[in-house]
Amino acid sequence: MQSRECSPVEVVEHFLERIDELQPRLHGFRTLDAEGARRQARLAEAAVMRGDTLGPLHGVPVAIKQILAIKGLPWVDMGRDVGIAVRDSVEVERLRSAGAMIIGATAAGLTAREFGDSDRMPLNPWDTDRVCGDSSSGSACVASSAMVPLAIGGDGAGSTRAPAAFCGQIGLHPTRGRVPSFEWSTLQSRPKTTYGPIARDVRDAATVMSVLAGPDGRDMMCLQDDPPDYLALIDHDVAGMRLAWTGDFGYGKQFYVSETPEVIDTVYRTAARLCDIGVVLEPTDKPFEPPFWAGNRWTASDVAVNSDYLVGFEPPTRDEIALARDIRRSIWTMFRAITASNDFIITPTTLEIAPTRWEWRDNGITEDFSGPFLAMTAVANLLGWPALTVPAGFVNGMPVGLQIIGRPDSEPKMFQLAQAIMAVQQ
Repeated sequence: MQSRECSPVEVVEHFLERIDELQPRLHGFRTLDAEGARRQARLAEAAVMRGDTLGPLHGVPVAIKQILAIKGLPWVDMGRDVGIAVRDSVEVERLRSAGAMIIGATAAGLTAREFGDSDRMPLNPWDTDRVCGDSSSGSACVASSAMVPLAIGGDGAGSTRAPAAFCGQIGLHPTRGRVPSFEWSTLQSRPKTTYGPIARDVRDAATVMSVLAGPDGRDMMCLQDDPPDYLALIDHDVAGMRLAWTGDFGYGKQFYVSETPEVIDTVYRTAARLCDIGVVLEPTDKPFEPPFWAGNRWTASDVAVNSDYLVGFEPPTRDEIALARDIRRSIWTMFRAITASNDFIITPTTLEIAPTRWEWRDNGITEDFSGPFLAMTAVANLLGWPALTVPAGFVNGMPVGLQIIGRPDSEPKMFQLAQAIMAVQQ
């Protein structure tokens, strides 16, 4: 854009043409704002022609998960249509300030329940008989199919990372509080949910984080210090980095499906290739405490940090609340112990490949956010630690992801490792 090799208007028209071609088959968008995108593109082009200082995303179309408010577009919050948004969410504000062009809202929701096997479900670009997962499914769909170069997902138990893994994308659940987020319609916060990029390129994802992260005076829960430099380490050598590997946290076997052993093996073989460039990979067979407990009506993460899911239901007892707190402390203690001597814990992102839409309708997401879809991801939301999924190969022709979990604010080093993982697969 800055060198005028291409123009914002040309870029928007290119992606709108792709959307016209692919949206009728893939259903990734809930609301498309084609005229708004063209209007933004003309303004962006005028800024280039004037020689204005351009932001890091100037002229780049970005799609937004539908639960984030986009001024002037229909807004769906927690599955409820709440009318036309009169303000942008803080995430959209920041993207616009960086020059991004907001092209529309992506379909989200509990797709297994909301859509069944209907034609409104976002479908996986790798196989349209299969789903993209849940919640950030539309964002993963439109990024994977290159209907947009970048999309924003929301992650409350893995629902940025798991759809990104199903669709062969990079997806980030950032450190809790690092990206400010709040509602215009309520004072209630969602401390388990974060918003971050879904992208095909590590540098793109890091660039989006550099735009989204940092304190905001309207958010009482966000971190107050300045964020790290997410682009600083991307091209650095990873030799000497130490990684702890677990295939299923020791509790995942109860959620295995037919392809799970091959998924685990494929992801491990990709991780093992890092040893050729000096990374130390240490498998651990220590059993981890699960962030949920079988047969109980609440997950530890819901009771401990997220009241959203409790609205309209019988509240947990004092004993259940105490148990949830104790479980979180136990998990936190073990993760801190492992990351004291390792840079990251790495795992498969999911224990399955993307199911068919009929399998998803019948099995889908469990009420306690366990199962093969989120069994590996929910723990990062409970802890508030960052986690990143990176493409790590294929099983039965479908993408699988490798998950990197680290201590708070370890994202710069996480992007460094992700870049190395992408490189060893080329």
